[in-house]
Amino acid sequence: MGAGHDHARGHTTAGGAHRWRLRIALAITLTVMAVEIIGGLLADSLALLADAGHMATDALGLAMALLAIHFAGRPPSPHRTYGYARAEILAALGNCLLLFGVGGYILSEAVLRFLTPAATEGGLTIVFGAVGLAANLVSLALLRGGQHTSLNVRGAFLEVAADALGSVAVLVSAGIILATGWQTADPVASLVIGLMIVPRTYKLLRETLNVLLEAAPRNVDMAAVRAHILGLPGVEGLHDLHVWTITSGMPVLSAHVVVAPGALDAIGHERMLHALQGCLGDHFDVGHCTFQLEPGGHADHEAKLCH
Repeated sequence: MGAGHDHARGHTTAGGAHRWRLRIALAITLTVMAVEIIGGLLADSLALLADAGHMATDALGLAMALLAIHFAGRPPSPHRTYGYARAEILAALGNCLLLFGVGGYILSEAVLRFLTPAATEGGLTIVFGAVGLAANLVSLALLRGGQHTSLNVRGAFLEVAADALGSVAVLVSAGIILATGWQTADPVASLVIGLMIVPRTYKLLRETLNVLLEAAPRNVDMAAVRAHILGLPGVEGLHDLHVWTITSGMPVLSAHVVVAPGALDAIGHERMLHALQGCLGDHFDVGHCTFQLEPGGHADHEAKLCH
């Protein structure tokens, strides 16, 4: 007696309400990135160019957030039963590769500047660095309103916050150059910016690969899920329990639930399914669940069929 229950709640993207914030922040970031590239070339400031590279990664992150909102709104099809939700994860993987490339380039150029110092124009660097910091502060103010309700917006907020720190590093290095003439301050600031990019990229890559490898979400305790299901009236066993993530904020679960003899007659098929769904919905952040209810010994029958 096998039964499947697919209880999926309407999946809406919290970031959709803040799409306009992301668009404005993206426009600001791209504009200032272009300004900093020009300023870095004019002032021969690696720190300013490094900050422009950091802003390029921020722009990509903001574009990714907007792309994720766009794809999340597309309906499923017979061939893509989850729609295009996984495209966000694939794009995040591409983002990681680009981030590692930018971070590696900045770090290698900083080392070369230590070996062959350049004459950085501190005054110009301060001017362009101040423009970058001001733009970052405006973007932070825009994204602050949505970071508490959307993981997408929160990720963009953290990207811009890190870039604001990079702009501060640029200003500090330029100030040191103006005050003391110590040109090494520029590659030191570049190292700081590069080291800010690489660790965050590694964390993003690890989370992306976990989704692609269909690992259990970090916030879901598998042992606790199993215990809650086994604790429901009429449940005497559980196997083939799987929890994975389709895309950010979209965990799903499937399980084969072994019911006690006569339990379905006493409790009712629909009531037991609602009890299972309610258990997962009340205690865990898993709203899309599929259950198969089966009598004891059915798992052995499945194993024979597989052979």
